[in-house]
Amino acid sequence: MLHLFQQHIIKYFPKLTEAKLGVAISGGVDSVVLAHLCLRSGISISLLHCNFQLRGISSDGDQSFVKRLSEVWGVPFITTEFNTKGYIETHKTSVQLGARELRYKWFQKMSKLYYLDGIATAHHADDNLETFLINLSRGTGIEGLTGIPIVNGIYIRPLLPFSKETIITYAKENKLLWREDASNAETKYLRNKYRHTVIPAIKEAQPSVLNNFNTTIEYLQQTQALVKAYVSKFKNKHFKEEKAYNGYQINIEAIIKEPQSEILLFELFKEYGFTAWSDVSSLLKAQSGKKILSSTHILLKDRTHLILYVKKQEIKETFELTSNEAAIELSEKETLSILKVSKSEPNKNNNVVYLEAEKLEYPLIVRKKKDGDYFYPTGMLGKKKLSKYFKDEKFSIPQKNVTWLLCSGDNIVWVMGYRADKRFLIDEKSKTILKLEFITNSK
Repeated sequence: MLHLFQQHIIKYFPKLTEAKLGVAISGGVDSVVLAHLCLRSGISISLLHCNFQLRGISSDGDQSFVKRLSEVWGVPFITTEFNTKGYIETHKTSVQLGARELRYKWFQKMSKLYYLDGIATAHHADDNLETFLINLSRGTGIEGLTGIPIVNGIYIRPLLPFSKETIITYAKENKLLWREDASNAETKYLRNKYRHTVIPAIKEAQPSVLNNFNTTIEYLQQTQALVKAYVSKFKNKHFKEEKAYNGYQINIEAIIKEPQSEILLFELFKEYGFTAWSDVSSLLKAQSGKKILSSTHILLKDRTHLILYVKKQEIKETFELTSNEAAIELSEKETLSILKVSKSEPNKNNNVVYLEAEKLEYPLIVRKKKDGDYFYPTGMLGKKKLSKYFKDEKFSIPQKNVTWLLCSGDNIVWVMGYRADKRFLIDEKSKTILKLEFITNSK
């Protein structure tokens, strides 16, 4: 196994012998073998151990065992103790998920604190098959069938090609000691049911299942890479960025023309938290204004497009201006400045407008739209409802919601960045001229 492990390292992790590697070690046979293989392969390692304090003296025994192991091998030992029960009660989560969250947050901190180049976990071929079967039983796209990634950020899994049987054989041949976690034998956890019941039955029926599975995973990963490339090409062509509301417009017709539009929708929007195929695909034929929400984003049907944008954060939406010369930050990316000037300059920029100070009522108000708003747009006859103006100018729904209005009393003075109200513009009799500029930072 050592020779195969070293060949695997050379192929997939060629720089590992020059790196500082953290090995996540519980004291069980998998992680002990992983650490031993790394050590014999000339890799500089530190042992990272988490005591979740869930099994009393057994948990403390695991911690002491790994500490002794580090002393025998002469490698650094980094450990921590978690109040796991308190964490899962506070966060209303399961033991397994809570422990996982605690473990990986701590790994991230330790990798920075000790300047580790990566952290190795002892996932192996049997674990990979378990994950595949669990995802398959729950329902998943192709990505859920590609197994545990061999590299994921700072995490590497050098044992993925090797079976549990091979790992145990190596441990016995090298007279390694390890700790048994009694909870691994309990079948109340779904993964353990697969581990102790389903997979042994599959192996009995098909002894070469792990070798065949590893080959299948490679094919699925290649297929997934092809899908990602196709989806990326579609996004580059059809996702039109809208910086005004931090989102994108996607032409619905372009999606419908695709031969597998529902699968494409899933791949396009899953990274934004949308995973229900039927909900996303229903938007294609829904009425304008229909939307669905993920934890971070909103996906909206707006006439001929889908609009994707980030959920609005709690920000101030009303500002007052009491001076003829001021600058006010409306958001991280938007600033309004007012400056008294002696004359106007030729201007074709909708982000700049010249107003007559004497026509304004202070304090000026900067706000978002509300029902009943109207104004007298420049270049048009008479007044117009703001809602009608938005419709005629083909504003999307999120665009309407983020547009700022400069108001004098109850009157709109300027739809900022778009159109001014002609009643407040300067003329040849104007005494005090104000230059207003709406500055947007698109970075």
